[in-house]
Amino acid sequence: MSEAPRSSLFAAAEEARRRQAMPLAARMRPATLAEFVGQQHFLGPGKLLRRMIEADRLGSLVFYGPPGTGKTTLARLLAREARSHFVQINAVTSGVKELRDVLAAAEDRLAADGQRTLLFIDELHRFNRAQQEVLLPYVEEGTVILVGCTTHNPSFALTSALLSRSRIFAFQPLTPEEVKILLKRALADEERGLGREQVEADEAALDFLAEVSDGDARRALSALEVAVLSSRQRPLHFTLALARDAVQRKQLDFDRTGDAHFDAASALIKSIRGSDPDAGLYWLARLLEAGEDVRFLARRLVILASEDVGNADPHALPLAVAAMQACEWVGLPECQLNLAQAVTYLACAPKSNASTVGLAEARQDVIEGRLLPVPRHLRDSHYAGAQRLGHGEGYIYSHDAPEGIAAQDYLGVQREYYRPVPRGYEQELLSRLEKIRAILRSETRQAGPGE
Repeated sequence: MSEAPRSSLFAAAEEARRRQAMPLAARMRPATLAEFVGQQHFLGPGKLLRRMIEADRLGSLVFYGPPGTGKTTLARLLAREARSHFVQINAVTSGVKELRDVLAAAEDRLAADGQRTLLFIDELHRFNRAQQEVLLPYVEEGTVILVGCTTHNPSFALTSALLSRSRIFAFQPLTPEEVKILLKRALADEERGLGREQVEADEAALDFLAEVSDGDARRALSALEVAVLSSRQRPLHFTLALARDAVQRKQLDFDRTGDAHFDAASALIKSIRGSDPDAGLYWLARLLEAGEDVRFLARRLVILASEDVGNADPHALPLAVAAMQACEWVGLPECQLNLAQAVTYLACAPKSNASTVGLAEARQDVIEGRLLPVPRHLRDSHYAGAQRLGHGEGYIYSHDAPEGIAAQDYLGVQREYYRPVPRGYEQELLSRLEKIRAILRSETRQAGPGE
């Protein structure tokens, strides 16, 4: 039997050393589409991306979603499925010159042997408008299969021209069950994983890693690798205690100009509006732990107090304002308590958006309708010549009227913008307002609208 050439032996040894130096998450990347875990909402049987692959009709794609969900891995697998040359660049470190060189090479490759290039651009949102527009003709002509990867909402991060030429696929965090599949696969794989380390893992330990990873496969595999390789005991009994020890305090991915910021803030407001103090406290904690500006949070609570609670609980606004002042006077970390009090009070308070809706309707009338003249009896009568114009004539001083309510017209037409809801203090306002409106309309108008 002939011996293998020395050069191939050296190459194999070098490849083995290189692979051994790679992190577990990199070594365990799926080699085929069948090994890929997750994203079945667009990659499952009969789903859009699966149909595009099977029909060999891959075009420009944008992969959008959190880290560790398989965006880069899937791009590599797509290149293999499409029998395309794979090129990866990072938008942070690549300029227009490098981009043009890559595109020119793709043209040459297509002309020489007919092979297309799958160009994977990591952090595509970092390319400016000019850089994104460089891609357009190559995408339109099919010179490259563009796969852009971003953690930012493409609707805001990419140009409309590039968006219109791309299919957007939103990646979801992996479920704990999916992460657990990857952990068990890594423990069993003797070539790429930890199969030779003789690890017996408790289900509770794997469940913990799968849950605490927040759907990020890379984070879960990294924690598993740290736990196993930092333990000298063999065979190793991988317990919940070891799993907890391997996971350090989470560093929350939070960009105040990105989706995480606005999504978490939106969840906070909607939880309070929905009267769920427990969810409100969770999202408040999430924002605070990520380093959110307490002034931003306080301002949002003051707005909510009027927008969503309103007169159903008149104490809501003063309490929210007090919390905002406390944030200024007390500061972190103690002012978190003031924010927590405001969040729980506002969540439990009766809700009304009657003032908000009424203002919106009145503004719409002002914008779209004929502007109403100020009724003559309400016009300013405190300047020389006002009496000659009839300003103020017929005005009834409300404090002189029974119950302090004068039967006179304040608008010139009959409109009802404020409609209190039958909740909280607004229920009492509703009853009072019915009596007030009955008095206002009980007699002939004291004065009509001005000419």
